Amino acid sequence: MSLVKKFATVGGATLGSRIFGFARETLMAAALGTGPMADVFYAAFRFPNLFRRLFAEGAFNAAFVPLFAKEIEANGTDGAKRFSEEVFGVLFSVLLLITIVMELAMPLLVRFVIAPGFADDPDKFSITIRMAAVMFPYLMCMSLTAMMSGMLNSLHHFFAAAIAPVFLNVVMIGALFYSLYTGADPLATAWYLSWGVLAAGVLQLAVVYVGVLAAGMSIGLRFPKMTPNVKRLLILAVPAAVTGGITQINQLIGQAIASSRDGAIAALQYADRIYQLPLGVVGVAVGVVLLPELARALKGGNLREAGNLQNRSIEFVLFLTIPAAFALWILSDEIIRVLYERGAFHQENTAVVGSILAIYGIGLPAFVLIKALQPGFYAREDTKTPMRFSAIAVATNCATALTLFPYMGAPGIAVAEATAGWISTVLLFTTLLRRGHLRWEWALAKRAALLIVSAAVMGAAIVFLKQYWAPWLASGSPLLTKIGTLGLLIAISMLVYFAAAFLIGGADLGMIRRNLNRKPVSAKDV
Repeated sequence: MSLVKKFATVGGATLGSRIFGFARETLMAAALGTGPMADVFYAAFRFPNLFRRLFAEGAFNAAFVPLFAKEIEANGTDGAKRFSEEVFGVLFSVLLLITIVMELAMPLLVRFVIAPGFADDPDKFSITIRMAAVMFPYLMCMSLTAMMSGMLNSLHHFFAAAIAPVFLNVVMIGALFYSLYTGADPLATAWYLSWGVLAAGVLQLAVVYVGVLAAGMSIGLRFPKMTPNVKRLLILAVPAAVTGGITQINQLIGQAIASSRDGAIAALQYADRIYQLPLGVVGVAVGVVLLPELARALKGGNLREAGNLQNRSIEFVLFLTIPAAFALWILSDEIIRVLYERGAFHQENTAVVGSILAIYGIGLPAFVLIKALQPGFYAREDTKTPMRFSAIAVATNCATALTLFPYMGAPGIAVAEATAGWISTVLLFTTLLRRGHLRWEWALAKRAALLIVSAAVMGAAIVFLKQYWAPWLASGSPLLTKIGTLGLLIAISMLVYFAAAFLIGGADLGMIRRNLNRKPVSAKDV
């Protein structure tokens, strides 16, 4: 199967999850708006959700997959099964202990980490503690899910692991429908959602376990024992977890800062959901597929194949994220208006959330490139270098957010996150080049510049059409009219971008063939 076909398998499943996620956020915007209960739920959910994104989107796999691949190469499926059971025994025990400790410490976590700004409001503070306590066991479910997903990805069974997140959105949508049907108040709605998160975690774990069984593997629960392989995994996993969750760590910092202003947390969350679509479909797909491919190539001594994999992934990322960044910047208000502006979500909310989304658009290529660059380190079992770069990015994010938030509000936090993303990308890229793990291609650099020109042409077309179609995109226009107009505008912009890219050389049929028909390079060619 070609690299792009594997990207499409994971990306397609992730797209389904993101579409359900949009439906969930639209219902939540109608039910909760940016009111106090929206802030409370998102604050309580952010902490376990941090680990969902951190583990489910590749950080745990960064440590587990290379070692699992090594076991398959050296000792076959029996050795890989033994290694998995050793890891499962230790991971289950550690997670159980962490869950117990965190549940007991939840008041302190909310006060000092999750939402310090809620401490002055006893009701919000108390409800946040209780909701976070209900949802925190989701961490345990998702960590075990991540391990089994790593096994499936290494065995080239990508679909089950990619489709599992859909069930979180399906359960939460069910809770929201029930809430709206019964006319529940915002507090009751938030509680339905909290219990739904916990139920979804159990369901996702069951889905990937069935996938592992279908792939011909099984996992028995062993008594926890620190074998050499488990020790090596832990040494790699801690820095990988910090690095893989850089975007989420920055968002957690932003939430803590935003908690001092009503509505800021919810505004950031609504904008985050939009840019998570391209980040998830492209970034997660690249990260999930590229790591086991690179690990296998390097273990087999195919250095040229590894370099080709890395560059083709960067090419794929740039081809799709550059136009997405332009579109999010220019159409941010229109997108938010169509998706959210109804019920408790008003025009004033659209202006704030739209400005945040536009800024996230600037950072989008960086956020996705990080997913394409980090496997270059992880596949070589180097997790410490990216962690150091993450520390720099987190420090930058924290300082910038604290500086800008008093003047810009929630958009200032978005500026900080985008800045941190680009700093991390530049550090990862230049280090891979300097070490010789990434080959510089002038042809790729030229295509990247031409893709920017093509996206600028597309942006000009969007601005031109948006002026003439403004009445159909305005707040007072019927919903179906707004949806149809926005959909047509996006379709035309895509046609303009692809036409310009192929016309001026930013993309060509040779590039498409290289990605669709990639064949492994044998060791003798290296």
